[in-house]
Amino acid sequence: MIEKSLTIKPQIVMTIAGSDSGGGAGIAADLKTFAALGVHGTCAITSITAQNTTGVLESFDLTPEAIASQIEAVCTDMEVKWAKTGMLASSEIVREVAKEVRKHGLSIVLDPVMAAEAGGNLLRKEAISVLIEELLPLCKVTTPNAFEAGDLAGMAVKTPEDAKVAAKKIADIGVEAVIVTGGHLDATDLLYEATSDTFTRIPGTFVKGGTHGSGCTYSAAVTAFLASGESLESAARKAKKFVEQAILMSRPVGRGAGPINQLGATLDEKERYLVLRELKEAVSILENSFDFSKLIPEVGCNIGMAIPQADGYKDVAAVEGRIVKHKGRAVSVGCVDFGASRHVARIILASLRKNPEIRAAINVKYSREALAACREMKLGISSFDRAEEPENTSTMDWGTVEAIKKYGSVPKVIYDKGGPGKEPMIRLLGASATEVAKLAVELAEKID
Repeated sequence: MIEKSLTIKPQIVMTIAGSDSGGGAGIAADLKTFAALGVHGTCAITSITAQNTTGVLESFDLTPEAIASQIEAVCTDMEVKWAKTGMLASSEIVREVAKEVRKHGLSIVLDPVMAAEAGGNLLRKEAISVLIEELLPLCKVTTPNAFEAGDLAGMAVKTPEDAKVAAKKIADIGVEAVIVTGGHLDATDLLYEATSDTFTRIPGTFVKGGTHGSGCTYSAAVTAFLASGESLESAARKAKKFVEQAILMSRPVGRGAGPINQLGATLDEKERYLVLRELKEAVSILENSFDFSKLIPEVGCNIGMAIPQADGYKDVAAVEGRIVKHKGRAVSVGCVDFGASRHVARIILASLRKNPEIRAAINVKYSREALAACREMKLGISSFDRAEEPENTSTMDWGTVEAIKKYGSVPKVIYDKGGPGKEPMIRLLGASATEVAKLAVELAEKID
């Protein structure tokens, strides 16, 4: 008898927040964050905003009853222990959420959302006192930025020392821990744990990219990590790193403040996996060819492929120890990995800057017969002369750009006739590693 395997349920978390029709903040940011961090996200929408990257145009609050009904529906069906709050626009909404938190015994991370990154108030002034009096004392953690911390503590927060004073004042209200995020200060977050009366500085750096939704994402990430069993300090550190990566991976989508990309790191890992898989298949094509070995130069050859939007050699995978000729066959010496060959990476990076679709290249042995076969295959051909290379440049950077400039676009073939101590070489370029591998095999078959 075959026993059924046990199904491991994911941790279930909730966001109680407003919607962002532009997809950058609010529940959109929270649910993407939950998904990226491997927890199951649920939601209770508090307000519907007509919002884009330029700001909040209009806002429509749901009734307290509608909000309570959503929380009730989820909590009576699923085991929700941790939840986060975002936009709670009115006193009535704050009171209703506090009531539901007590009823279901939720551990809350409170993000005291007061204004949108792109502009627009999200919390009415009269609701701040209700938030302080009725909801904050029920929370495990709150994650205000400097301005929000100032409003909660009743003081201006302009320096890291101000943040320490404000954090203590907020903790005195009853919340167990306060994280004053440093995006408006020096990029250092300040964690204050009231139970142990300790401060922990969590340093960070300002990174370039869109920041719309960063506050929502940070509090959602803290919630996800806490639900997964991390300590508070670990959750805060990991959440900060997650947000920094999401900012770096952001892409402009509108005319205003760009949203961060919560799935950026996940998609980057996916692309890296696909490139490695593609490259392994390409190497297999070369090794299984009876003819390709005749195109292997004395220094060996290499084949590489870049992830989309690569900007450095570590974004380009290649064979670690090149491909050599052994007993009449092509043999790869080493595994495929990223950063394995700066030489082939320079060719690919210079090419994809001119044409993002060109992400792969292979170098093969130069001969007049090989060049004639390239012409017979009707491949676009260009070249560069090493003797014309300026000082203090990389041959592959300069040579590739020079050949592209001469051709008017990225050709399929770039060659040079070598120089003192430098073997002449042909490079085949294409969209994928298997494409250039098949091209190399076809070229080898045409040479007598």
